[in-house]
Amino acid sequence: MSYLEYTVKRVPTGLSKVLYVNWALVLLLCAAAGIGLLMLTSVAGGNVARWAEPQAERFALGLVAMFAVAFVPIWFWRNMAALAYALSVLLLVGVELFGAVGMGAQRWIDLGFLRLQPSEVTKITLVMMLAAYYDWLDIHKVSRPVFVLMPVVLILIPTVLVLKQPDLGTALLLMAGGGILMFLAGVHWLYFAVVGALGGGLVTAVFLSRGTDWQLLKDYQYRRIDTFLDPSTDPLGAGYHITQSKIALGSGGWSGRGFMQGTQSRLNFLPEKHTDFIFTTLAEEFGFLGGVSLLALYVLILVFCVSSALKNKDRFSSLLTLGIAATFFLFFALNMSMVMGLAPVVGVPLPLVSYGGSAMLVLMAAFGLVQSAHIHRPRGR
Repeated sequence: MSYLEYTVKRVPTGLSKVLYVNWALVLLLCAAAGIGLLMLTSVAGGNVARWAEPQAERFALGLVAMFAVAFVPIWFWRNMAALAYALSVLLLVGVELFGAVGMGAQRWIDLGFLRLQPSEVTKITLVMMLAAYYDWLDIHKVSRPVFVLMPVVLILIPTVLVLKQPDLGTALLLMAGGGILMFLAGVHWLYFAVVGALGGGLVTAVFLSRGTDWQLLKDYQYRRIDTFLDPSTDPLGAGYHITQSKIALGSGGWSGRGFMQGTQSRLNFLPEKHTDFIFTTLAEEFGFLGGVSLLALYVLILVFCVSSALKNKDRFSSLLTLGIAATFFLFFALNMSMVMGLAPVVGVPLPLVSYGGSAMLVLMAAFGLVQSAHIHRPRGR
């Protein structure tokens, strides 16, 4: 029996796929989402219907989407990668032409039953496209300049479109996620050193362009940088968010004030308490232990993803799983750093916890891809 015949016969089919689902990963996702529902109930003053109930419905729909994606063979998603990427780019163009405006940014397409944020979709389709590209490319060619240029273009196209919305946080995630996947695929480190040097030059240019005709960032984005460097310069204006966030984090102490006893969120001192800054509510009410518990759940999710990727001999599946794990890591790492004052406030939600539709559904579909790669990987006897 040839290797191909052997692997085809050993890939699960039909109802047997249920046995190969990574159920530990499913439980971890449910646990993280459960913490989110608890915190959404708290910030609403015990009103479940306001945020927790819609979020629970979205998570349930996300679970259905995850299993629907998971039971489709991974080769199908490999073949769909280019189409999915192209559609997500078209959606970003659609946002530019007729997108809905919210909080001063044009980031959504109103579908009636859901306000879709295409940039969330692009985070995953970009990973799919890059994984498919490196699966097609001979491993000995990944560091040749001509073959490095293509993934760079694939990353820059959606990044530029997202920057125009404007959405600096998502643009940074796209570049970081794409760069990590390129590194994992085997691109030589010298390319990243050059990018680092160029990045340093770009940062310098950003600061030098302030107040000029060729200013590179929006005024509010410069205010966010100022706030990050010294929140006390405008404690009631641009520095208000991070100042209140730090107060909430510090007041939680070791074990917290107790469920629904956080003064910062209950008295509405904490802005965006149900979305970007929900982690501060968790830290205030459940303290250091509560924050570390959520972080431990996130780390375990990463461990299961990385473990599955390392065991998978299919290059596309392995890179796809690692790319999604890296994107997930960037999500929670940037959000937690942001609310703790370790990174500028860029509007990145806390995965599975922050209130939101597009981010939740897209993330669950992404974990469906992880499950598909896990379920359909070749297994021995």
